Amino acid sequence: MTLTKADIIESIRNDLGYPRKKSCQIMETFLEILKRGMENGDDILISGFGKFCVNDKRARRGRNPATGSDMMLPKRRVVTFKCSQVLRKSMNDDHNK
Repeated sequence: MTLTKADIIESIRNDLGYPRKKSCQIMETFLEILKRGMENGDDILISGFGKFCVNDKRARRGRNPATGSDMMLPKRRVVTFKCSQVLRKSMNDDHNK
């Protein structure tokens, strides 16, 4: 099962009693804050949930899988996620029941 943005908005609406439009605004604002931070190269730490880390990857040599020819892959930024110990324990406790 996949939890979608629409599912989260619906949960905000149900749990907090906000109208759908306000719940959507909350979700969009939260995502914009996260995006702005990551675009600036900032890591995002959400206590009890985890940390989104922005990493710079250097340019490197690669290979085109279709043709087998060598090529240079440009430098880029990637985002990784490391879940907190609290979340990891909660997921494993729920899974082992």
